[in-house]
Amino acid sequence: MILQALRKYYERLTRDPRRDVPLPGFGLAKISFALVLSADGELVDVHDLREQKGKKLAPRPLQTPQAVKRTVGVAANFLWDNTGYVLGVDGKGKLERTAQTHQVFKALCRQLLAELDDAGARAVLVFLERWRPTPEPALPGDALWKDVCDQNLVFVLDGQRGYIHERPAIKEAWLAHCLKNPDALEGQCLVSGEMGPLARLHPAIKGVWGAQSSGANLVSFNLDAFASYGKSQSYNAPVGEAATFAYTTALNNLLAEGSKQRIQIGDASTVFWSEKASKLEDTLGSLFGASPEKADDDDHEAEDSSLTDNVGLFLKAARDGVPDDAPEARNPFYILGLSPNASRIAVRFWHASSVGQMERRLGEYLDDITIVRQYDNQPEYPPLWLLLRQTAVQGKAENIPAQLAGEVARAVFEGSALPSSLLAALIGRVRADGDMGYLRAALLKAYFCRRRRLDKSHANDSPIMEVKVSLDIENKTPAYLLGRLFAVLEKLQADAIPGVNSTIRDRYMSSASSAPQATFPQLLRLAQAHIKKSDWGWKYDERIKEILNDIDAFPKTLSMEQQGYFFLGYYHQVVDLFAKKSKESASQDQAGQRDEEE
Repeated sequence: MILQALRKYYERLTRDPRRDVPLPGFGLAKISFALVLSADGELVDVHDLREQKGKKLAPRPLQTPQAVKRTVGVAANFLWDNTGYVLGVDGKGKLERTAQTHQVFKALCRQLLAELDDAGARAVLVFLERWRPTPEPALPGDALWKDVCDQNLVFVLDGQRGYIHERPAIKEAWLAHCLKNPDALEGQCLVSGEMGPLARLHPAIKGVWGAQSSGANLVSFNLDAFASYGKSQSYNAPVGEAATFAYTTALNNLLAEGSKQRIQIGDASTVFWSEKASKLEDTLGSLFGASPEKADDDDHEAEDSSLTDNVGLFLKAARDGVPDDAPEARNPFYILGLSPNASRIAVRFWHASSVGQMERRLGEYLDDITIVRQYDNQPEYPPLWLLLRQTAVQGKAENIPAQLAGEVARAVFEGSALPSSLLAALIGRVRADGDMGYLRAALLKAYFCRRRRLDKSHANDSPIMEVKVSLDIENKTPAYLLGRLFAVLEKLQADAIPGVNSTIRDRYMSSASSAPQATFPQLLRLAQAHIKKSDWGWKYDERIKEILNDIDAFPKTLSMEQQGYFFLGYYHQVVDLFAKKSKESASQDQAGQRDEEE
């Protein structure tokens, strides 16, 4: 199913004139420099093809003849490769090895170019015959060997546009070479059902976060224990060469740097696509997305107005709904999560649905995480990777529990309940660092909202607490009230003793949320002293009494779910107190301005 869907996506890409998708026999390679040859094979210049990426120069992705599959052996790419193959010199200092790789590169070029009547082919052959490797070759132009060494190179014919491997006669020779494979095993392809040559090895998949930079395999059999019925390597799962090229090209396209159809969820590099073009392909990345390179940046918590506008429009459309029988709603939609596993790639999750169904589920998810923000610059719709960081030690993306990330993503995409391990992870982090902020509150709200909605056995009478977007003064759940009470006591202390070194949150939040009976009596005694010191002590005293009136007795302990209610009550009350203080300050400023005017 996965390979079939990817093959169809490749076919869709080839029909789109806006997409530069490699045809069979070709692929994308990261190229840094171009060797400029004169018509008589002289090296006249070296062009730097690298692109500025931030503060660094990065190789440029170019369409080249399909890369060979390398393990420990020597195998050359056609008309492009690293300096060890193209020039016989690299930075590793293994002279025998580079001499061998260079000879293999020359032999492949002679094999495919010798009979061609093409100026570019002749220039390459003459250059390779004349070239003599030296430890630090002198290069023409401004190129420095220290920059060129070990980088991938291509050839350019001086005065001509394009690269030599793109010349029609050379492309034709390469395609003919690709089709000639006398060792290929004929059989029926599991993906297309067609008879034809089967792929013994599948091209590497690149771009999976944490996998080898050279790529890893989605389909791979390289040990006897994996083989059966005398079949070797990928013949154990027979996929035709055409289908193999199609699915790997499509997947590499989705995983490519800068792809808008790729997001990071925990350790899973997640790609998504629809069978036919859809707006959801453009929107889903905004809802969840960040590239793995940015997953640990701290400046993403700031609000992005364009992102908010896009998500807001999507949410409105999801709420309005699209008829189930509408063509766009029936359009198949796929989500694939891949994680690294040594030299292979593991499928973390796979979800197949439709555009209409996925839009409804994403709309539910956005409603679930919507909660009053603590600060205006916080994202109204925080991406999933940012929320999942709240479960990780030190808040680092690399520490997000892999299984948890997959379970949360699966719950969102399938519309099922969020895992109980999410609640445990959130409670554990809050108790460890005392930070109960906006992002954790959003996740806690989503957990309880989803559980309540899916609790069909109780319907509207579900024992699971209903969580509102902001402070709910009608909510009489004891744990929620205790969280509110703790927030009021904390604010009272802050007003009574400005700049106190150790707050009650630092000292008592963990015990108050798990063992209220042993903690709150002591906190209330401290509160009496704070009430006397604070200029607004009488206001806090009234608020404390209002909350205590609805608490019959302090529970001895709180369960994990009750602790979740506690922290939501705490967060709601903190935001409410902050909002009221801001309004009071604004009113005082306005009054002062009026006095000055009078």
